Amino acid sequence: MPDPHYDILIVGAGHGGAGAAIALRQRGFDGTIALLGDEDALPYERPPLSKEYLAGDKPFERILLRPAAFWTDRAITLLPGRTVVAVDADGHRVTTADGTTIGYRHLIWATGGAPRRLACAGHDLRGVHGVRTRADVDRMIAELPAVTQVVVIGGGYIGLEAAAVLTKLGKPVTVLEALPRVLARVAGEPLSRFYEAEHRARGVDLRTGVAVACIEERDGAASGVRLADGRVLAADMVIVGIGIVPAVGPLIAAGAAGQAGGVTVDAQCRTTLPDIVAIGDCAAHANAFAGGATIRLESVQNASDQAMVVAKALTGAPEPYHAVPWFWSNQYDLKLQTVGLSTGYDATVLRGDPATRSFSLVYFRAGHVIALDCVNRVRDYVQGRALVTGAVMADPAAVADPARDLKTLIE
Repeated sequence: MPDPHYDILIVGAGHGGAGAAIALRQRGFDGTIALLGDEDALPYERPPLSKEYLAGDKPFERILLRPAAFWTDRAITLLPGRTVVAVDADGHRVTTADGTTIGYRHLIWATGGAPRRLACAGHDLRGVHGVRTRADVDRMIAELPAVTQVVVIGGGYIGLEAAAVLTKLGKPVTVLEALPRVLARVAGEPLSRFYEAEHRARGVDLRTGVAVACIEERDGAASGVRLADGRVLAADMVIVGIGIVPAVGPLIAAGAAGQAGGVTVDAQCRTTLPDIVAIGDCAAHANAFAGGATIRLESVQNASDQAMVVAKALTGAPEPYHAVPWFWSNQYDLKLQTVGLSTGYDATVLRGDPATRSFSLVYFRAGHVIALDCVNRVRDYVQGRALVTGAVMADPAAVADPARDLKTLIE
């Protein structure tokens, strides 16, 4: 029996992979499409995992990207529960972990990444969790009734969102961040301090500037977190949110340019291998909103926009990737919306009063607006997008006036 062959094989069934399949059909592509994923489930949304799904506010059916019939009706073949372990770029085929070989005319690599694990002893104990898949969160939910103390390692968005949910569920939570403040890699100090205060006001024991030595063990499970200074924090659930490792090993082994930090793609998401593109969290690309630096963007927006780029290219209407980045985070009753990239900012302006729990932090570089973080301030987020897209040079005093609409600053 010959190996299966598809005109387009998509490896990775998250937002990027599923979005590419959907966009291809929407644009009239009538060849064969297969969507291969390493989870034994229909494609689903990832962001709710650390928020509504963990909290029990949304069942799994409500975070599906599309119902089962959608994929059948559009002749998109789903290949769940499979992992690609090798790519033969010259032969245009991949090999999965069970030894199956699948051929393709075009390959879309949309694998995202796996949670970065701790490098210390105890990282693999029962009770130590990453937050990346439904199975990750299901394991957490199953353990929660017996959990008496949670330690979250990492003060980024995943860690803070999980801390917020578990606090609302009545669990005592400690958050440990190695840097001097939370969100240090992605936000300015005023935003960091605001979220630190919000979490502490709700009883979270939030500690910055601390290093983890190891996870303590009792009967094969986590029992505590030992800090570098020798102190031990009791914990029967440990959540690790310290970033992801891009899942690009097979592509790099096949000769694609890149490294462990991602596979390199051009403005149309093409890798250096023939007929192979990469999109989403694993794709390292030159980004105009990062000053042209080569970066990876871990966001639904980036995955979806790059999916459309490759769909257009594969249907004869190529366009370069150029989309303003945006992100969001829900913690407690706070909705944070970010537009642009604050990397390399040289000045900030606070718009509104954090004490009111509705304000924006506006980032400048060389006088131009490059990003906004908007907390419970949707109007600023909507109007600020145009400032970022146009790299508008704005008067800081005018930006700081909360009574003035940001749209009036665009000439």
